[in-house]
Formats: sequence, structure tokens, C-alpha cells
Amino acid sequence: MGNMMAELPREIRGVMVPVTGGRVLLPNATVAEVISYTRTEEVPDAPPWLLGRLRWRGWRLPLFSLPMLTGSVAEESRTNARVAVLKALGGHAGMPFLALLAQGFPRLTTITPELLIPTSDEHPHAAGVRAEVLVRDDRAIIPDLDAIEAMLAEVLAG
Repeated sequence: MGNMMAELPREIRGVMVPVTGGRVLLPNATVAEVISYTRTEEVPDAPPWLLGRLRWRGWRLPLFSLPMLTGSVAEESRTNARVAVLKALGGHAGMPFLALLAQGFPRLTTITPELLIPTSDEHPHAAGVRAEVLVRDDRAIIPDLDAIEAMLAEVLAG
């Protein structure tokens, strides 16, 4: 872990995305845009955490709920919700972006390695979670976007 941290730049521009029951921490560079929630097109036989497809700039983005995916909540409200459009990193064909349901507007934050304190929870992380951290007393989840993209690709290929 120490070695991985050593390779990080001194400061990262991060984004704290509010979700039901917590926050998601992402590098600012990952977030393409934040938009208002609009009705989604249903994906047949999708798991509950895949909320459908959302139209954005000619794409139909898979919209997912991270708290539903990790099993921390059964349902997230879509009333007044926002959507963080994320740049996909996994190179899955036809999926250059994904969409994360957000409960409010993401907040920019500057992160240094000292500020990122892993929570002492030793329990194994849920699928889709890379780490749980404290940032200035805010608990946040760092998502495992590679795993989430793979899960989405599998559902959407079905």
C-alpha cells in the first residue's frame, strides 16, 4: 500500500458525490459532467442496481446506484436526483461512459495522501468498492470502477 501511495501526485482534485447513506469519492478527471436525473429506459432482466439507460449526447448510458450495488440500501430516491456521468476506463465496446445516481451536487475537494485515511474496517469490501476512507472526517467510498464496468458489461451483454 505504501508503495502505491508513493506514486500518487501530491494533490489530486477529487469529487465527493453524495449518495444515499454516504459519499463516493472519485478523481475529478473521471467525471465528464453532472446532469439532472431524467427518466430512464428500462433494461430487461437487469439487477435492481442497474436503474436503466439514460440518454446523454447521443449515448445511452447505463445508470447505476452504488449503494444498491453494494447492498447498503434497497432503494435510492430519484426525486431531485442528479447523475454523475463518468468516463469508463475498461474499454468495453459501446460503453465509453457510465452514469452514477447522485443525491445532490458533487463537491470538489483537494486530496493529499495524508488526508486519505483508510477506515479501520477490516471486513472485506463489497463488490464494486475499492476502499473506504475518511477525508476530513467525511466517510467516503472509493468505487472499483473496473469491477463495476465489468458487471455492467456482463448484464448488458445478456
